[in-house]
Amino acid sequence: MGARRATIEIGDDELLERGAAVQPGPAAADIPPKLPHDIPEMFRRIEEAVRPYPKAALFELQERGYGSLFEQLVACIISIRTRDEVMLPTALQLFAVARAPAEMLRLDEEEIDRLIGTSSFHEAKARQIREIAQRVVEEHGGEMPCERDVLLSFSGVGPKCANLALGIACGQSEIGVDVHVHRVTNRWGYVQAPTPEKTMAALMGKLPRERWVEINRLLVPFGKHVCTGTLPRCSTCPVLEFCRQVGVDRHR
Repeated sequence: MGARRATIEIGDDELLERGAAVQPGPAAADIPPKLPHDIPEMFRRIEEAVRPYPKAALFELQERGYGSLFEQLVACIISIRTRDEVMLPTALQLFAVARAPAEMLRLDEEEIDRLIGTSSFHEAKARQIREIAQRVVEEHGGEMPCERDVLLSFSGVGPKCANLALGIACGQSEIGVDVHVHRVTNRWGYVQAPTPEKTMAALMGKLPRERWVEINRLLVPFGKHVCTGTLPRCSTCPVLEFCRQVGVDRHR
């Protein structure tokens, strides 16, 4: 995406110019012994740490009453390669006009595109959203079923969006792995996987099932504001004693 990221995601040099206190990453000999990963305790601490920050956008939409499977899936499609700060008002603008598949189908592709025009790749997304609405109306009587295979059969829907939508809207135990969940769990050393898809598979084999939906709700704001991609805030991290700091060369 062409737009610059928020300050917490910008490069090292600019952070230095802004006065960020940058520390070298831990040398192996300097790392104190780490505790075994205690997921309940880690999640409890992260819950407290992210309380001041905005919620992950799909969970925020659910709290605002936009929790249907169709709304969650459409919002997740809008979110692809688009920051939460942009996705949330964009989704709300679309849902102010159409929330259900039949309502969405009454809009033409150009109108959907206009309504979601602030998101990245909005033209392709508009086409996908209308096609999904059409299929739900024609094949499922206007009600999207809580079935993963059905969601994955829609154009533009991958495992992350399918799992998140099913977890939030249908209460199913599914793991939605985005860049933050992928980065944080690998940095912890909890899993070792090269891609979000492989991280999802690794987490499904290790993370307690009752934590599958919760992990995205917590680690999205945690990854944005604490365990950032560039210069993570290790010095104030609430779970540092559990974290192996894999790949951390410098931190704040």
